[in-house]
Formats: sequence, C-alpha cells, structure tokens
Amino acid sequence: MSSSQFELSTPPTDAISALKFSPTKPTLLLVASWDRKVYLYDTHAQPGGSLLRQFEHRAPVLDVCWGADNDEAYSCGLDWDVRRLDLQNGEQKVLSSHSAGVRSVVYSPESSILISASWDSTLHIHSTSPADANHAPAAITLPSKPFSLSLTKTKLVVAMASRVVHIYELSALATASQSTSNQPSPSIQEIEPWQRREPSLKFMTRAVACMPNGEGYASSSIEGRVAVEWFDPSPESQARKYAFKCHRQPVTSHLPPSGNTDGAAAAAAAAGGENSETVDVVYPVNALAFHPVHSGNFASGGGDGVIALWDGAAKRRIRQYQRYPASIAALDFSCDGRYLAIGSCPGFEDGKEDLNAVAGQTKVFIRELGETEARGKGSK
Repeated sequence: MSSSQFELSTPPTDAISALKFSPTKPTLLLVASWDRKVYLYDTHAQPGGSLLRQFEHRAPVLDVCWGADNDEAYSCGLDWDVRRLDLQNGEQKVLSSHSAGVRSVVYSPESSILISASWDSTLHIHSTSPADANHAPAAITLPSKPFSLSLTKTKLVVAMASRVVHIYELSALATASQSTSNQPSPSIQEIEPWQRREPSLKFMTRAVACMPNGEGYASSSIEGRVAVEWFDPSPESQARKYAFKCHRQPVTSHLPPSGNTDGAAAAAAAAGGENSETVDVVYPVNALAFHPVHSGNFASGGGDGVIALWDGAAKRRIRQYQRYPASIAALDFSCDGRYLAIGSCPGFEDGKEDLNAVAGQTKVFIRELGETEARGKGSK
C-alpha cells in the first residue's frame, strides 16, 4: 500500500508546540499551540478530520500529554500551571504551579505519576492515584533549565541546558510523590538520578525521545545532529552510541570576482563558476519520534521543513520526504504505527520574522504510512 497524506481542516492559529496521538486509539490526536489552546481531534471522523473540543489557557501552551485513558489529558505552558483536562466535559483543574514557564509534561501509566519540567529548574512529580488526590506534588531541583522530557516504562530522561542529562528511575519518583503531605505547596525531595550524563551533542538539546523497547533514547540539537544512546552502562553498550549530521541544506553563495569586475566575470560568478561555493546551511532538529512497531526506527523533523525516517540499528536513513512548506515543530506516530502526525509552522530559521504569516502557514498533516514505509532496510 502506498502512503497518503492530508491536512486537518481546522488547525491552530499560531505556532504548534506539541502533538500527541492517543496511546490506545490511533485516530485521537491532541495538539498544543501558542494560540493558548489545546485541540482534540478525531483525525478520521470525516475528511479533513473533526475538531472535537478545544481548551483555552491563559498563555501559550508548550506541551500536552494523555492521561490514564482517552478521557483525560494534561497540559502546561507559559502560565506556569500544570493542568488536568477532562476531555469529556471540557473542565480544567490546576494541579500545581511552578515559578516560571513549564516546558514539558509526561505521564507514566505504569507508575501513575505525572511529571512536569519547568524553566524554574524543577520537576514536579504528581501522584494521580485517587488516594493522593489532595497531596502536593513532590519537587526535585535540577542543576539546569530543562529543555525536553521523555520516558520509558521504568525510566525518565531529562535533557537540560549546560549539556546535562539526568536519568531517573520512575519507581523512585513514584515513591517520592506518595510521601508528600496535604500541604498546598510542592514538597522538596532529594532524589538522586540513576545516571548523570553529558550528551554526545555539543550544542543545545532540542528534543529527546526514548525507544519503545526501553533500551535507550535519541536526542537532537540546534546544530543539525542526532545522537542515539543506550541506558546500559556497560562499556560494551556505551561503545554502541553514535551521532550523525542531518537536516542540512546546500546553498550556493556567489563570491565577488577577484581582480576583475567586468560584466563577463560577474556573469560567470552568477552562473556558479569559479567564484561561487556551496555550503551547508545547518537547521535545528526540532522533533523526534520512535515508531511503536519498528521500535529502533525513528523520525526526525527539522527547521528545514524536512522529515526523515532512520533505522537506528543499521545507522542509516530509510527515506526522506518531500520538503514541507514550513519548519517541522512536532511529530508523533499513532499507537499502531500506521499514521504520522506532523506539526508544521514558521520557525523563523531564515531570520525573516513575519508574525502575520504564522496563522496561514500553521498546518497539521496526517500521513498514512505504507506497510513497509517505516521498516528498516535490513529488516525481513
């Protein structure tokens, strides 16, 4: 079966910050936006998808995730709040407030905890068990500002500024969340990370995504690179980690003629002669998403408007899609691996900030993958 693609007919009106498919229903999609809203879609209810509900916030929304089932979600953003969203009746509840914008939020169904990461350099660990409904979240102080979170069934990866990565065991975080009292403010907890790491990438981390099999994670940077690492601390496993360049576009620049300024020389330079050179323009890798079926394979999306699929085990690119009209801000695979949701909007990587153009260029694409489209070339 060949792949096909369509746009959601009612996209957000400002830049997309996150999008997440339901963990159990492959056509339910949440989208968070700088227009201060979270959108809930059924992508296949009708042509162009159906907007089921939207949730207004006080400030731009930076992240969203699903909760224990398809009736609840959690959001965070520049209003400093962590919120529970009731997807059935539209109600919102503030679970905790940080002292700065909240960049990321993730939910662990195995541990029944919600984790938020704020630019105040703290994590809030919320127990979602009914028995702990009135408990304040546990708070963990981080050494630097967090940029991205991702988790497996047992571990949490926190990528931060100053080239710092902490990996926590979810069991320890769950225990901390259940030990807090009924006080209204977060309770500071001293929890040592399971591992402290320095990223393989030299520049600021943009995204981190854990492998579905729980064995490792990928991270990306503003400098057009992706790194793949494994949790196992043994020297043999750590020797497997690698990084590679991606999301770079060749551009030919024309140099002024040296010592000759006549029209013929200028024409030769303009035609790409000896006075021109080709350089790579490097774009940030904004988004990463692992395929849930072919668990070592993942997609990357960059500021160049390009999406690529990679075979993480074979260390090679599976395919690259035709360039999208704007920067790729977010990616996610559906739970069955059949669909890829793509959030595209201007990222101003070219330095041209036309804020009026953001609404018209903000789009959500749903790509239906062919049967073998995300399978590694070495797979049978």
